[in-house]
Amino acid sequence: MADSTIKKLNRLKSEIRRHERLYYIENSPEISDAQFDALMRELIEIEREHPELVTSDSPSQRIGGEPATEFATVIHNPNAPMLSLENSYNMDDLDKFHERVTKNLAGEQVEYTTEQKIDGLGVSLVYSDGVFVQGSTRGDGVTGEDVTANLKTIRTLPLKVDQADGLDRFEVRGEVYMPRDALERINAKRSGEALPLFANPRNCAAGSLRLLDSRITASRPLEIMIYTLIVTDRAGTPINHPLAKTHYDSAKLLDDLGFSTPDVRLCNGIEEVRRVIVEYETKRSQLKYDIDGLVVKVNSLRQQAELGSTSKFPRWAIAYKYPAQQAVTKILDIRAQVGRTGAITPVAILEPVEVSGSTVSRATLHNEDEIARKDIRIGDTVFIERCGDVIPKVVKVVESKRTGREKIFQMPSSCPSCGARIYRPEGEAVARCVGVACGAQIREKLRHFTSRNAMDIDNLGPALIDQLVSSGLVRDFADIYYLDGSKLAGLERMAEKSAENVINAIESSKTRPLSRLVFALGIRHVGARAAVLLAQNFNSMDALMNSRVEQIEKIHELGPSVAASVVNFFSQESSRDIIARLKKAGVNMTEQTAPVDKALQGKQFVITGTLKSMTRAQVKDRIESLGGRVTSAVTKKTDYVVVGAEPGSKAAKAEELDITTLDEEQLGKILDGL
Repeated sequence: MADSTIKKLNRLKSEIRRHERLYYIENSPEISDAQFDALMRELIEIEREHPELVTSDSPSQRIGGEPATEFATVIHNPNAPMLSLENSYNMDDLDKFHERVTKNLAGEQVEYTTEQKIDGLGVSLVYSDGVFVQGSTRGDGVTGEDVTANLKTIRTLPLKVDQADGLDRFEVRGEVYMPRDALERINAKRSGEALPLFANPRNCAAGSLRLLDSRITASRPLEIMIYTLIVTDRAGTPINHPLAKTHYDSAKLLDDLGFSTPDVRLCNGIEEVRRVIVEYETKRSQLKYDIDGLVVKVNSLRQQAELGSTSKFPRWAIAYKYPAQQAVTKILDIRAQVGRTGAITPVAILEPVEVSGSTVSRATLHNEDEIARKDIRIGDTVFIERCGDVIPKVVKVVESKRTGREKIFQMPSSCPSCGARIYRPEGEAVARCVGVACGAQIREKLRHFTSRNAMDIDNLGPALIDQLVSSGLVRDFADIYYLDGSKLAGLERMAEKSAENVINAIESSKTRPLSRLVFALGIRHVGARAAVLLAQNFNSMDALMNSRVEQIEKIHELGPSVAASVVNFFSQESSRDIIARLKKAGVNMTEQTAPVDKALQGKQFVITGTLKSMTRAQVKDRIESLGGRVTSAVTKKTDYVVVGAEPGSKAAKAEELDITTLDEEQLGKILDGL
């Protein structure tokens, strides 16, 4: 191998690391996203051609690998266990801490530092020769879980740092967290997929970091803040470093090494600490992440060593916790609100009250069980709190304020938006509207119905769907098939040719197999695979609509949740009405009933790269019609990997596992039985 290839590879790694730091940590990018992606593609291409050059610190290794079966246990450095912090809740507690410190240091002058106490998940990271080699959760402070693969997916965590004298091996401690706006995006997506929402950023961060599949972790925008540096020898014994004699200097060294660090303030005495605490009490709501207080530390590492620790807490640090931001107000009414997936959420209408600098007039009550557990009634005086300074919630009722005129809330039996029946699945806390034509849900349902893996209607995107719903032209799935060119051409930014293209795409979609239509209907728990199994087993929409729970439960891979959901969906008059109108419009209602060649029965395929002759959805349909299955990940169970133009890492994975790869021509021959 030419030295020039190795030099080019190292240059690319170094350049990408620099741009990652500029973008993710320093917030001052020098190149566009497209230029960054081009650098990454070039790196991946070289590594694909020379897999022996792939190293654990390469920027390409952030994407996540195959799921783990369990987390290994990690024993933390016995010379530096991950201790908890003693909490203080007022200035008197802080003064007592200061008195203990000065007393134990025989009256020495003491400098302190303050830094944000980020509300996340504590982790420990080990670096050897500048390379990140192991990361673990705090656990009980003595042992934690090995989450190295998941930590590598975090962009603000450097996989390699420039080596400095005396830093052959070191450990850092930090907090993995989720920015508030990132949580909002994740919950919006999960809501659209009818998945449970994360309660707060910490809950999301902790759950994401402890997923066995690091590829899912990679899709979550986690960040990390590093607040402690422990320089050690090769055996892990802590040693002194000339650039880290104080905590403040250590923070500066961490920053120089490329780590994201909190706002560390140097305070000359306890009075300056007080001023920073007061400053952050109002400032914290402006941060992009949650903090529940400030950490106060003795700055000198020598003094820290002299003060030592108890079995639980270091004597040289304390956490100043801000009081929960609460207010007292009155519930004027409780209303059922329909989410875009049909979830019915009771919402408290409040007498307006100021919390954390904002006026609050509504608060979520989550679900019917939560209302019963807290015994919340219309007319109650309640404490409300801003969860993470963002989402108002009712904490508890002030029962002493009750007059006897309060009213118990009853969840409605029909949807307040469309009048369809509200259904609460057994064992679940959330009740849902099952109306197909529910106006509160229709936009998101239409986007799913027209999507590529469903009815695949080209040119009918989100912007046009919004116009169609707002204008009243489309109120449910069936209305799409009764549109004409003149109605479409009258919409904003819709020329005659554009309208014609949409009509042609709608007409073309009528021939999709029954499985695609079943998936497109958005029946809860029925994904693409379940839709195929239902279509193949019942062969027609009529048979499926009249199926019974026990019939569906007998289908391999399907269970009681799918069965109950399908039967409930088709029991609704609104659902049957839409199916009738789809049938009248000429939409296909059957799956292939002629004898089917199951030549690919039990075979698993993975598709990577761009295909020219067919779309991925078309290939998937053909493979499944022959009894095969298309999955997303290359594993030892994969039989074939279909490789198109510009394939990703799956092609290399197939070669590594000695799995047969197919180009489009070879795939075509298999599908045609040649």
